[in-house]
Amino acid sequence: MCEKCGSQDQNYTADFKELAPVLEKYGKVPGSLITILQKAQDIYGYLSIDAINYISQQTGIKPAKIYGVATFYAQFRLQPIGKYLIMLCKGTACHVNGADLIEEAICEYLNIHDGETTEDGLFTLNNVACLGCCSLAPVMMVKSADGDETYGNLTKDSVKKVLADIQARA
Repeated sequence: MCEKCGSQDQNYTADFKELAPVLEKYGKVPGSLITILQKAQDIYGYLSIDAINYISQQTGIKPAKIYGVATFYAQFRLQPIGKYLIMLCKGTACHVNGADLIEEAICEYLNIHDGETTEDGLFTLNNVACLGCCSLAPVMMVKSADGDETYGNLTKDSVKKVLADIQARA
């Protein structure tokens, strides 16, 4: 185990072979760190410490700088997420139309809060500033490997039904 970073192995080649083409394309391009991090997160679902260290090793960018960028931007996750990522809009239109009640229903139904993942690894809840679907307020988007689904004009009952339907097909 690496005493500096806590990673298990300094030989990351086998663990990050899916990331190799990304680093070949962007690794030496100045200003491409965000692109590399986005692609790494797309591949692995989040940015692990080992992934950050591997990117550092391949690009020459210090791990602290990479970690700083990853923690500065809200789009990056440093923990694994559930199979279904619930993005609950908390923008003005959704807030005025009851987003807090929808959040309460989700939290009660799944027994999690914003930023948490269910024990079974099925759902993660993330409150977001705006989904751009104001005419559907309150609204949430559920992202999964199968694509994104948007649900609007939510009520406490309808959001629980949506979650139950997703659980049933999972």
